[in-house]
Amino acid sequence: MPTYTAPTQDIQFLLHDILDIAAQDIPGYSDLDRDFTAAIVEEAGKLAANVILPTNRTGDQQGCRLENGVVRVPDGFREAFDALREGGWTALDCDEAYGGQGLPAIMRTASNEAFVSANMALNMYQGLTHGAYLAIHKHGTDAQKDTFLPKLVSCQWTGTMNLTEAHCGTDLGLMRTKAEPQEDGTYRISGEKIFISSGEHEMADNIVHLVLAKIPGGPDGVKGISLFIVPKFLVNEDGSLGDRNGVRCTGLEEKMGIHGNSTCVMTYEGATGYLLGAEHKGMRAMFTMMNDARAGVGLQGLSQAAIAYQNALAYAQDRLQGRDITGAKQPDAPADPIIVHPDVRRSLMEQKSFVEGGRAFAMWASMLLDRAERTGDEATEGLVSLLTPVIKGFLTDKGYEYATQAQQIYGGHGYIEEWGMSQYVRDARIAMIYEGTNGVQALDLVGRKLASGGGRHAMAFFDHVKGFLKEAGQDDELSPAILDPLKAASKDLQAAAMFFMQQGPKDPNAALAGSTDFLHMFGHVCLGLMWGRMAVKAKAMLEAGEGDADFLRTKIATARFYGRRQLPLTGALLKRIESGSEPVMALEAANF
Repeated sequence: MPTYTAPTQDIQFLLHDILDIAAQDIPGYSDLDRDFTAAIVEEAGKLAANVILPTNRTGDQQGCRLENGVVRVPDGFREAFDALREGGWTALDCDEAYGGQGLPAIMRTASNEAFVSANMALNMYQGLTHGAYLAIHKHGTDAQKDTFLPKLVSCQWTGTMNLTEAHCGTDLGLMRTKAEPQEDGTYRISGEKIFISSGEHEMADNIVHLVLAKIPGGPDGVKGISLFIVPKFLVNEDGSLGDRNGVRCTGLEEKMGIHGNSTCVMTYEGATGYLLGAEHKGMRAMFTMMNDARAGVGLQGLSQAAIAYQNALAYAQDRLQGRDITGAKQPDAPADPIIVHPDVRRSLMEQKSFVEGGRAFAMWASMLLDRAERTGDEATEGLVSLLTPVIKGFLTDKGYEYATQAQQIYGGHGYIEEWGMSQYVRDARIAMIYEGTNGVQALDLVGRKLASGGGRHAMAFFDHVKGFLKEAGQDDELSPAILDPLKAASKDLQAAAMFFMQQGPKDPNAALAGSTDFLHMFGHVCLGLMWGRMAVKAKAMLEAGEGDADFLRTKIATARFYGRRQLPLTGALLKRIESGSEPVMALEAANF
């Protein structure tokens, strides 16, 4: 059975030694001293390991059941969800005016990694609720906020997002769900939505659906989409629950993974809905929720790779198979542990360098988000927007890849369900698909985000890398291992961006054919930047006699690995991009 230990030491290193959060000029950060953050991260880790993790395999084996319109969740889910609610974890970064704790978003990221690693399917119930909270908090009326936010913050009520229909996923302009205006200011919602995570279950008193629909007579396409609050139960003026609304779950999807989360077909039959935001401006409001979800999905990819790596490492240290080619390491045993073999070490180092580098990237992005949200800094908001598809796309593509590599460490046992590794692979796979498939994330990055603001956000990122490298200077140990490879990778990324700008106007396919390669290049440069910062800081701390010497030396060695083995991949990706559209578009559709 898999085990889990929260990476408390690593998170504390990131929060205080790399990001130096208590010294930041972001409102609320001055209160985040080491003792305070350690208490939060340690308690989250204990809850994840002792309460949530035991439900993960049960959820995978039992799945959800639809019985007479009610979804029954797996054994232990309700008790674990109650523990999340009662501990205040669902309210961590929510507005104090509605019962939240008002902490910065970075602390939600720091604690949520443990919860997602322990049980991704369970955590989705509160993750989607957080997105609904954000959408209503930003776009709702005062009355809507007062009615729905306190219950969403506490997760006494949970939330969903309803976008997809059977005939339209990414192309939401094709949706058919209707919202007919009523004399009392409400709308009658009719239609069917599919793939609705957490759409129906028994763990909350009410479920608040945020539903995209079209008001008759509105503009065609996405310009005619509005967003509506459609609760499972109507809410009386005194806040009590009233009649059942005209929305129900009419089917459960049988999925490859995340079996413990109810993925529903939701049918709306004249359900009462309340307009959220302005008419025909639903996409603007929904993107508040979706951007939060995309960052959360990136964390899902990272978290599944993280727990898979922990267990693969333990297995590699224990499993006896073959001998070290340079000489037996355990001569009194029948064989050496497989961690002595170079190819096993390669795989584990790729996993470790991704997990720790990706964790640093996610934490840095959370700090940028806090700066944008809490100070109104438009430049930082633009940088966050640029990085969002990279967070979602790169962390989930690589999270799945490294969860699979962790499974491979087990050999045949990795393919056997009782060892638990296949669940991480199956659960991680969905993160590449939902909240905008990773191909769409790459198109968004190249087609929209790269040129956004006249390209100034991309230039700001490149300047950030240049600034770090200039500050780090030349170092006999770190320059050839991580700093010089980061500089070369950043130049590759800039060359790719220049190729798009030069070739895109003449041949749009030339840019789009290389979009996924560009997203991966961007991800490698982001992780290379994180590893550069970690290596420079670790060396400085060692020289000053500060911190855990073994931990810091390990950081430097892992940074060297990423610089020498992973960052050079940007050169190959650049060559692929510069080949243009011809190799990709050469075949006629009939010849595939």
